[in-house]
Order: sequence, then structure tokens, then C-alpha cells
Amino acid sequence: SSGINAEYGGAGLIAGVAVAAKNMNPSIQIIGVEATRCKSFTEAIKAGKPVRAHNSVSLADGLAVPTVGLNAFVTAQPLVDKIVTVSEKAIALSILRLVEIEKNVVEGSGVVGLAALIDGQLPELKGKRVATILCGGNIDTTVLGRCLERGLAADSRLLSFTVVVKDAPGGMSQLTARLAESGASIKDILHERAWLLEDVFAVRVRCMVETRDADHTKEVRKILTDNYRHVEFIGLSDASSDPDLVSKGSN
Repeated sequence: SSGINAEYGGAGLIAGVAVAAKNMNPSIQIIGVEATRCKSFTEAIKAGKPVRAHNSVSLADGLAVPTVGLNAFVTAQPLVDKIVTVSEKAIALSILRLVEIEKNVVEGSGVVGLAALIDGQLPELKGKRVATILCGGNIDTTVLGRCLERGLAADSRLLSFTVVVKDAPGGMSQLTARLAESGASIKDILHERAWLLEDVFAVRVRCMVETRDADHTKEVRKILTDNYRHVEFIGLSDASSDPDLVSKGSN
């Protein structure tokens, strides 16, 4: 068996795809995908008719339609087998994957089908023939840059942290040397003196580094926690729960 992932917006695209695909092969699965922040079709399914949904700002801005089309809804509803929603993280990672691997620039609205696969939301399709519609390259270059950066963060290839080092000659150079030895590339670094009130002989450094992959990121985190007493990883909720990453350094 096989399946087709298609995006929802006003529902016109998936309605047309579903009619054509089911006509050729009634056993084919049609799966609709929406961004979690733009769930107009999901809300319509719950209500049994098109209703106005509350949409938030999303990378999939082309799907941020407050109300699905009536004709499209009536056409698609009996033909769609499943509906899933995807996070902004999965959308950003999908944009990154397409740029890196396929050398294609696809806007957020056009990658939600791939995002559902990357996010592991469709395990029943493993080993089957799957068509995912990639449509639209209407993405601003500034937004593309943000998506790629957030995709790197979602892929554990960007690490942001603050660390307290000695405010003395060699303090900063020691930190940057350790990062260099670890193989991490510094993308941004900020030296903050004024806001560390509890110790006038120390300074807080805010840093963002690029790593090769998730394993390399974990290695860098361990080096930091082994050598510095006060390290805080930004955007990593699991840092405090990992016994290997509890700060135990002397600095």
C-alpha cells in the first residue's frame, strides 16, 4: 500500500489530490498535515463544518487560513484518512534538510508533509511508498536565514550557553581555547560584567557555538560542565536532568 501527505490551508490542494488519487487507487491513504499553530481544518473536522479558527504566527504562514473553504471541506472530508499537526521545530528542520540534502528551497507551508515524517508522526508508513507534496518557494531570504538557524538548533548543531569565568587575564582565552580544542565553532560571544553582582572577580560570558551533530554537542556540553562551576544551557530542558552534564568544574 502507499500514502500521500498533503498540506491543508484552505483545503483546495488536498481536496483535488484526494479526489484524483482515490479515483485511481481507492486503497491509497490520504494524510492531511497542518501546522500546530494553524489548525483550521482540524477545527472544522471537530465542528463538522468550516469554522473560524484561531491561528498564531507560523513558519507555515501560507496555511494560516482562518476558515477552510466550504466546497473544499465537503470534498476532502470523506476522502482524508488521517490528520496530523506538526511543530515549528519540525518545520524548520524540514526546511534545513531540503536545503542541505536536496538543494531545494521550499517555504514552511510546503514542507509540513515532510515535517510529519521527520517528526515520526506517521510510523505506519514505514516501508511503504509515500508521496509528499513539496510546493512553494515563496520564502523571504531573511526568514530563510532564521529557519536555517532554528533548524540547526533543532538538529542539535547549535549550542547556546552562559558561563561564568574569572575576570582576569587568560579567563576568556582559556574558554575559547577549550571550545577550539573541542572542535566547536564560535558564532557569537558576549562579555557581560555589570549583571554578575555576586562576584566582582568573575564575568558572565554568553556564547553560541556550532557543532557537527548531537553527539558533538553533548561532548562540548560535558567539557563545559567539567571545567566550569556555573554553566547554563539555553533552550535545552534536558541539561539539568542528564547526570553527565551537571556542572562540577572549579571555575
